[in-house]
Amino acid sequence: MSRLGAFLAGVGFRTSKPTYSPGDELTAIVTSRDGEDALVRIGDTVLRLPDAADDVTVDEEARIRVTAFDADNATGEAELR
Repeated sequence: MSRLGAFLAGVGFRTSKPTYSPGDELTAIVTSRDGEDALVRIGDTVLRLPDAADDVTVDEEARIRVTAFDADNATGEAELR
């Protein structure tokens, strides 16, 4: 492998719309509320936490588990862990 190849190994670009699968667990910041739902935004992806607005506050870090995800619209639902 050339030195340039070795230097560039593993280099890639991240997407602004990360995708998730049901069951994925992650830590994220609650960015806003929509009625009784809390919203988490990761890039352009939005995960809705139904009926969780009373359990977390905006700007709070929360551990969540994805329950449903639509990759075409970069939206989904998650639950608090």
